[in-house]
Amino acid sequence: MIDFEYKTSYDVSDLRRIVKALRGEGGCPWDREQTHESIRRELLEEAYEVVEAIDEGSPEHLKEELGDVLLQVVFHSDMEEDAGRFDLDAVADRVSQKLILRHPHVFGDVSVTGSEQVLQNWDEIKRVEKHQDTVTSSLEAVARSLPALWRAEKIQKKAAKAGFDWPDIQGALDKVEEELQELKEAHAGQGDPQEELGDLLFACVNAARFLKADPEACLRDACDKFIKRFAKVEAQAAKEGRQLEDMTLQEMDELWDGAKGLE
Repeated sequence: MIDFEYKTSYDVSDLRRIVKALRGEGGCPWDREQTHESIRRELLEEAYEVVEAIDEGSPEHLKEELGDVLLQVVFHSDMEEDAGRFDLDAVADRVSQKLILRHPHVFGDVSVTGSEQVLQNWDEIKRVEKHQDTVTSSLEAVARSLPALWRAEKIQKKAAKAGFDWPDIQGALDKVEEELQELKEAHAGQGDPQEELGDLLFACVNAARFLKADPEACLRDACDKFIKRFAKVEAQAAKEGRQLEDMTLQEMDELWDGAKGLE
């Protein structure tokens, strides 16, 4: 058993010591075996769980999930500290330097008129900092690990800032119709259906951008709506003494229309 001081309350420095104990001699075999790559997915999952806690509006749940994300940050930093490259303090220093640099209206003598100008300055400073000397380089810098809908939205926003954009939503909606037609043609053997489906999804994200709607949230809400309607279909089938597996698509579609009409 390792030498450990139990407390009624722990802080970030305690968390660092706990992680180091878990990954050190006499610690946890599983923790000692992990690499950045092996727990990559856990970091993503924990971030999504923070978002879920925010959506729930639960401070207690949010506190718990933020702790799980903080654990991931400390864990990855501890691995790098063992490798002699950087530690948690270096991580804090890097983000502090970035915040100071990108907020010259707070830490410098730059004046801004509002949030919009703050974002403009942020983007300009970031492009210089990241050596993004072309619009293409800024598009390529959008993380491929983002959910595809969010990545598409960020790419489109950056292209729009360079003037590559429709004047209004009608152009975006026309593009959706155009891509849908090309998908139908590809399905009929006149192209690659998967490629055309990707183009259609990209066009739909563009329409969402004009509507100032989060495409990821739109699809999430559509999923939730589908589940609720499907539950009504299944409940109605059970009420009629039927199993979905024994029904025709037309019969289920009639129940679907009935469930839709109740909303």
